Amino acid sequence: MQDSIILEARHLVKQYKQRSGSFGFGQTTINALDDVSVALKKGSTLAVVGESGSGKSTLARCLLQLHPFDSGEVLFQGQSLAKLDSKALRQARKNLQMVFQDPFASLNPRMRVGDIVAEGLLVHSLGNANERLQKVQQMLERVGLHAEDVKKYPHQFSGGQRQRIGIARALVLEPEVVVCDEPVSALDVSVQAQILLLLKSLQKEMNLSYIFITHDLRVVRHVADEMVVMNKGKIVEQGDVNTIYQSPQQSYTRDLLKAIPGQK
Repeated sequence: MQDSIILEARHLVKQYKQRSGSFGFGQTTINALDDVSVALKKGSTLAVVGESGSGKSTLARCLLQLHPFDSGEVLFQGQSLAKLDSKALRQARKNLQMVFQDPFASLNPRMRVGDIVAEGLLVHSLGNANERLQKVQQMLERVGLHAEDVKKYPHQFSGGQRQRIGIARALVLEPEVVVCDEPVSALDVSVQAQILLLLKSLQKEMNLSYIFITHDLRVVRHVADEMVVMNKGKIVEQGDVNTIYQSPQQSYTRDLLKAIPGQK
């Protein structure tokens, strides 16, 4: 079982200092991550669920080395990212990509779509200009857009289409792990289903492993194999999705499940 784990966090701790008191002279310590350990199996989807402020997005960013953490370690394919030399870390970063929550804020409005999607290819010096263009066009078509969309700007697309552009940007590097940080929460319900189906089909097609961050438990059952439930920086429950849905062990998890529309 151990050798099928592709990404793992061990005992992550991340604290923030926040000003407090009447004049802001005091300081309060917020435990964003409090001894958090998770493991993602290759080819599977691990959902990280919890309310706003539970620490799930901080976890996502720490896993991808976008935020520093105070202690603990992150391992990719069994190797601690902190111990890799610059060349190996660069390769690991190529294999760890992210789809962001807000398709409106995460795309540069002044850049053409082709340049947005090709950015990672440029950063990692992959291919010449023609090869990059061809790869970008192929990726756009794989996510349900058109090759000629490379010339357009983000404002010319709907929210769902912009999220497809964000997915193309993450996948053009052919990563092994993709962290999806609330990827459908900013979209209309009718569009959410389309994006979730797209993510699932691309996972099969490209043998991707997903960490799926969400506060919406309605989507978890459709996309995830395993889940962890977070509250105030701690993991309160984790395991197989169906098992947790059918017999949650913690009152916090039960309350989250009861809050799903249509649930009793």
